[in-house]
Order: sequence, then C-alpha cells, then structure tokens
Amino acid sequence: MADSTKTTKKAVSAESPKKGTEKEAAERTSAEKPQYVAYVSTYTTDNKDKFGIRIYDVDMEKGRLNEKDQVEITNSSYVTISHNQKYLYSITDFGVESYRILKGGDLEPINHSGINGMRGSYLSTDYTDRWLFVAGYHDGKITVLKLAEDGSIVGITDEVYHKGLGSIAERNFRPHVQCVKMTRDNKYLLAADLGMDHINVYSFDPVRGKIRQVYIIHSEIESAPRHIKFSQDGQFLYIVHELKNIIDVYHYTDTNGEPDFEKIQTISTLNDYHASNSAASALSLSEDFNYLLSSNAGDNSVIIYRIDHKTGLLSKILCLPISGDYPKDVALFPDNRHLVSLNHESNTMTFFTVDLDKGLIVMNGKEMKVDQPNCIIFHKLTKEQL
Repeated sequence: MADSTKTTKKAVSAESPKKGTEKEAAERTSAEKPQYVAYVSTYTTDNKDKFGIRIYDVDMEKGRLNEKDQVEITNSSYVTISHNQKYLYSITDFGVESYRILKGGDLEPINHSGINGMRGSYLSTDYTDRWLFVAGYHDGKITVLKLAEDGSIVGITDEVYHKGLGSIAERNFRPHVQCVKMTRDNKYLLAADLGMDHINVYSFDPVRGKIRQVYIIHSEIESAPRHIKFSQDGQFLYIVHELKNIIDVYHYTDTNGEPDFEKIQTISTLNDYHASNSAASALSLSEDFNYLLSSNAGDNSVIIYRIDHKTGLLSKILCLPISGDYPKDVALFPDNRHLVSLNHESNTMTFFTVDLDKGLIVMNGKEMKVDQPNCIIFHKLTKEQL
C-alpha cells in the first residue's frame, strides 16, 4: 500500500511541472495574441441619448462585440484614430473632441475645439499626427486644425469653402464636402464633394497648416462621390459614389509637385439584380489591406472585393444581404473571418461569419441594438494600452 501511494505521489510530482509548463505556455500564447477594442459612433438627438460613442471588447473567436463603456458626446457622426494609435478624435455638435486612449481602450477626454461652421461629417489626421482635417457636408467647408504632441487640438489654421453649382438634381445642387483624406506621402489633401461630383486635390503646407487647390478629379455627373481610401502603398485611390453605386479606381503619381490621378477601373457595388433606389454608403479596408468593402442602402447589402496589390484593380468576391436597414458602415474583423454591419435606420449591428474563399457570409448570432450607428473602428491595443 505504501509503495502504491508513493508511486502515485511521484507520478503527480513528475506531472506537475509539465502541467504548469503547459498552463504558462497557454497564458503566454493568450498574452501574445493581439487584443482589440471597437469604437462605434452614433447620433444622439433623436433618441435623446447622451452617449455618442460606445466602446466594445472584441471577441475574435466568436466574431462578436461586448460593450464595456459609453462616452458622453453629442451626435458623433464620425471618429478617427491618430496614426500613432494614441488618440481618438470625434465629430460633435460643438466641433471636434479629442481623447486619449487608455489601458483597455478606455477613452479620456483631452479637449475640444469649434470649427467655425456647421457640424462636420468626417475627420482625419495627416501622417505626422500634427494636423486634423474636418469635412463639412452641410456648409461645404474644409477646416484644418493644428494638433499638439499630447493629442490636444490647438485651433484652426485654415478654412476653405467649396463653391459652385452641381447638377441641380435633388440635393446635388451645391457643395457637400463628405470626406477629407491625405495621400499616404502626406503631400496632398483630397476632399470628396458629393454635391459637386468631383474631388478637390489640395497641396498642403505642413508648416503653416494651409491648403491650396492644385487639381480636380472629375466624377460622373450625378454620381455623388462619398468616401475615399488609399491602398497600403499609396499608389491607388478608391472612390465610392453614392448615387451611381460605383467605385472608381485611380493610379496616383506625383512628379515634381504635380499630382496626377489616372482612372483605371470602374466597378459596381451591386449585383445585376438589386433593389431600386439603392445608394452606396460605406468604404472600408481590411486590416491587412487585401480586401475593400462597401455597402448599399436600399439594397441593404455588403460587397467585398479582393485587391490586386500590383495593379490596384478590384475583383468582386460577394454581394449579399446584411439583415438590416441602411448599412451605413461595414467592416471585417481584423482576422477576416467575421463581419459587422452598422444598420443606421434599423438601429442594429448585425454579425456574420465570413468565408472569403467560397464567397459566403452566414448570420452569426442575434442582432445587437444600437441607436443610429454611424461608423466603427477596430483598434489593436498597444503595449502601453494592454
């Protein structure tokens, strides 16, 4: 009996280090996996909710979001994160607000600034994180603001109003600046004017924070250019057009301070069979820059394209329903295995499992209630934020 007991104890003793090693290895593996949070901006006026930004923990395995916090801000129509991953900026009724990203992805207010105009529709930073650009849909204005090293907003350095008349078709009769974004070489600011059917290209003075128009990219009449994205290497520009449900692809070059954009492709955001009165909305890139996504209100669908990195050309993978009304933004999870759609009119987020090889999406769990969601950003926590 004694020998038997002794043997058992020896066996346990011999196995303990192995179990401990396996446990430690599992913990290390878990710690090494990237951890993400997601920020969702929402309107607050209609539902009288004071929390315009919601923060979610991202469950990558299940492809779901778990709400962890809410931020008090009015009508956050768009949010963006600085390229150094330290700060988040948001549109608000009062202009723009800046936040410091804390541990776990929580947000700490830094300050806010007016933009001397109507509420903005989009904002982005330059690639040095020293300047913030705001697009004004309602007043056709671009606002440039200086940023400090601590992420705070210093103030306005330039204001430019778009002028002219559009095609006199419904709302397309005057300037509506919908999106502003820098080229990846940080030389030019592009402003998509949904009302005027073109994209103004401005040279940017990084010392004074001033812009000067040097080029125009003309879109089709009554196409309504809405959002713009650049490929990872910056050579290719993608423009989604709301009213014609198309994406134009351009090759970008800069020769001695003279930008040039050559159109190389036009591709539909819809299937051949689709709902009438559809309007393209979102434009987003996967984290690895291999895929471009757009969505269609009316048709209530998401479309995913594969990007050819050498040519910049797009090839359609799928265009399928998103089980919601007016998908204002859609995004792949960072692992490209799941997808979320922000359905503005049905006040929901819907989730899907994605098989990009087979061109399929399958509903993944119940919809999540969110009042009037506008956009979503997945953020990988840095070492300081873990």
